[in-house]
Amino acid sequence: MLQLKKKEFDLFRELVYNRLGISLSDQKVSMMQSRLSKLLTKKRLNSYMELYDYFVHHSGSAVDYELEDAITTNVTSFFREKEQWVYFKEYIKNTLLKKEKKKLRIWSSASSSGEEPYSIAIFLHENIPNIGTWDIKILATDISEEILKKAMLGVYSEKSMEGLSHNIIQKYFTLHKNGTSKEFTVNDSIKKMITFRKFNLVYGNYGMFSNLIDIIFCRNVMIYFDKAVQTQINIHLTSLLQSGGLMFIGHSESIPPSVKNLKLVKSSIYMKQ
Repeated sequence: MLQLKKKEFDLFRELVYNRLGISLSDQKVSMMQSRLSKLLTKKRLNSYMELYDYFVHHSGSAVDYELEDAITTNVTSFFREKEQWVYFKEYIKNTLLKKEKKKLRIWSSASSSGEEPYSIAIFLHENIPNIGTWDIKILATDISEEILKKAMLGVYSEKSMEGLSHNIIQKYFTLHKNGTSKEFTVNDSIKKMITFRKFNLVYGNYGMFSNLIDIIFCRNVMIYFDKAVQTQINIHLTSLLQSGGLMFIGHSESIPPSVKNLKLVKSSIYMKQ
């Protein structure tokens, strides 16, 4: 494997920060070398500088996705962080169902390939009686248009469905057999609840949100940003939350005390005061 020199790493680090807002520490050198070397082979380039020049002179969603994909780990699944769903169920029962207005706005802010927003929609169907009488909209955003295209299709492999009950799969997915393999497509009753949009949490225009949001999911994404950027994003997200609204984050993450008006109600779950 071709060695990634410190100078080359620093150039990529600056590029990634400027293009995506993602911060790479010195400890990421070996990871970057491994990821970038695979791109060298894929693109039939001879050096990291050739790869760097490629990214510098090309832009756009597809190129940014290549760069993001090389430095992030898109590990996601349906109904991950099980303890959070237990709390969410109680919140629906004790708070949401007692609302005078049957209106709900949810933002899945780092939706990746779609498992999170589809999990939210399915969960609401399972826990809100007469859900058809509610005005529910789920916004699902990601930095990459490429991964959003995959999410909008809502097609998942048999392996992706592991952990979902037979009942849930039967109710909310359609099975397609392709030879010996199986694929499952999310039903339209779930898809129609979700709007997918490209949005960069670092550089995005938060002024585009005309209404406050009841629940924000922002899980396992802050690990890619430095402390200053984390604080900046959390301040933006908090400003968009309704009073009494919830913010779900990753179990390995925390929100700094400098972000006001948020109260920790359970591990990795905050409520807007």
